[in-house]
Amino acid sequence: MGRLSATFVKADRAPGRYADGDGLYLVVAPGGSKAWVCRVQKKGKRRDIGLGSTKKVTLAQARTAAAKVRSQIEAGLDPVRERVKEAGIPTFREAAALVYAEHHASWKNKKHAAQWLTTLTTYAFPHIGDMSVSLIEGQHVRDALLPIWLAKQETARRVRQRIAMVIDWAVAKGYREHALAMAALNKSLPKAKRKVEHQAALPYDQVPAFMKSLRSRESVGRLAFEMLVLTALRSGEIRGAVWSEIDLKEKLWTIPAERMKAGEEHVVPLCDDALKVLEKAAVYRRATDELVFPGTRRDSQLSDMTLTKICRDMKVKAVPHGFRSSFRDWVSEETDFENEIAEMALAHTIGNKVEAAYRRGKLLEKRKVMMATWADYCMGRPVLLTRIARVEKAEGGDEADAEQEVGDA
Repeated sequence: MGRLSATFVKADRAPGRYADGDGLYLVVAPGGSKAWVCRVQKKGKRRDIGLGSTKKVTLAQARTAAAKVRSQIEAGLDPVRERVKEAGIPTFREAAALVYAEHHASWKNKKHAAQWLTTLTTYAFPHIGDMSVSLIEGQHVRDALLPIWLAKQETARRVRQRIAMVIDWAVAKGYREHALAMAALNKSLPKAKRKVEHQAALPYDQVPAFMKSLRSRESVGRLAFEMLVLTALRSGEIRGAVWSEIDLKEKLWTIPAERMKAGEEHVVPLCDDALKVLEKAAVYRRATDELVFPGTRRDSQLSDMTLTKICRDMKVKAVPHGFRSSFRDWVSEETDFENEIAEMALAHTIGNKVEAAYRRGKLLEKRKVMMATWADYCMGRPVLLTRIARVEKAEGGDEADAEQEVGDA
């Protein structure tokens, strides 16, 4: 028989603990709120497990709940975890799998999608994988990140971001009330000096020799690499190219928004040398394959490693992405082409709305001249590298048209 009564519980009490027996306590907080706690002990370790507020849990219900907790402890079970299971709240491992299933189809970067679960499996799951997503707090995440925080800085940051994404999902699903306290978590970790890693680029004065060596043999991979250099595009944009995107008559290649990093359609002017690359690539075209630079398997893209291997085989200390920097340095140091035109060629976002609208006008003509001049340089043909003539503005003024477009938007 317990020591407390329903009347005792309802009456005003001074702050403190009031024992009912068998580990059940009525806890009165300084503010007057009351709650039930069951104190248990196993292998010398004492633990208090909350059973709820007296407003929702009666004395009789608290006694039943306390008895259940004691029996679970004796059976070697964790009462809190068992309660979470009964409530249908997933573990962090289960929640991460659900988040991945919902989002991975929208991730354009296949490497990112493949690594998302792998990094969590390696670095997060051993620490918090089997914890309820509702119970994970900053200290748990810190303990998972600390072993790699200084040794693998970039990986640790990605793991932190992915853990936070899973926790935010749990908040949105109603499995927990709050997100992680990221500010406190970040301050608790050792200060790491972030290393800025640039993609290895080939100095632009070495590009003509590289192109000559590249063109000494022909393969789908080498044609793709040649197109990458001539257009200053990213590897993924080259490898994913399909014939339906290319207008050979207009000498334009229109890459849809879903294939671009910035999520905006990108129009690429094709110089004569780029058109010759496409003419050679057509020989490798398969009847049922739309890819301009197909991989070895049907309907499969070239592997990113194919282009990287070409650099290695040619003993060039650069990566495919670095040729964008080669192009950008050449424009800045050797030509008078405007900064905006070079940025557009690289498909970088331009914040100014007038400039963004203006890019659809005469700037495309300027880009055609710039890319043709870049091709001449890459192929070792004579070209005046300084004070290159600019394309005159079209009659009627595209800038005015651009301003009108923005105003009408």
